[in-house]
Amino acid sequence: MKLRNTPEAYGAVAVTLHWLIALAVLTMLGVGFYMDWLPKGDPLVYPLFQFHKSLGLSILVLVVLRLLWRISNPTPALPAHMPRWERFAASATHYGFYAALLLLPLSGWVMVSASPYNIPTLYFGLFEWPHLGFVTQSPDKALYEDIAHEVHEILVWAALALIGLHAAAALRHHYMLKDTVLTRMAPWMRRPS
Repeated sequence: MKLRNTPEAYGAVAVTLHWLIALAVLTMLGVGFYMDWLPKGDPLVYPLFQFHKSLGLSILVLVVLRLLWRISNPTPALPAHMPRWERFAASATHYGFYAALLLLPLSGWVMVSASPYNIPTLYFGLFEWPHLGFVTQSPDKALYEDIAHEVHEILVWAALALIGLHAAAALRHHYMLKDTVLTRMAPWMRRPS
């Protein structure tokens, strides 16, 4: 597999970033729902929140890298048989993913920065990630926290819907339409005949 994309398939960099982000997002969702389920005084809450924040910031960095790679390295063309509405849906889903995967960690960062508890973010226990200064010094910290919390929750459900749509479309292309849409991003899978 080549590092860069080709007209037929994604390259190793795009594939690696895609699957790292997918694994991180699925882990984040699981940890996030589990944290919400735990009682606030549970001893697991603090380490899970630290892990959740660290992984969220990692996703932010990975998504920025993915976007920079995508801008500098054009994506393979979609199959010629795809109708216009399906091309639009694919494009809209990808833009929706990028928006959600940027705004989810940013809204989390705003929540942490605005929290009256002022708990530091210890990035995987290695160093302290700074709070957002414009939020911590604002007289409207409570408003920032409320808005960021609402945005975060809405985006979690939007991301879940996008994941379901994305997976269903990929499986449809592979098993029903028998084209190469899925194998371009999952090169270990056999191409449909």
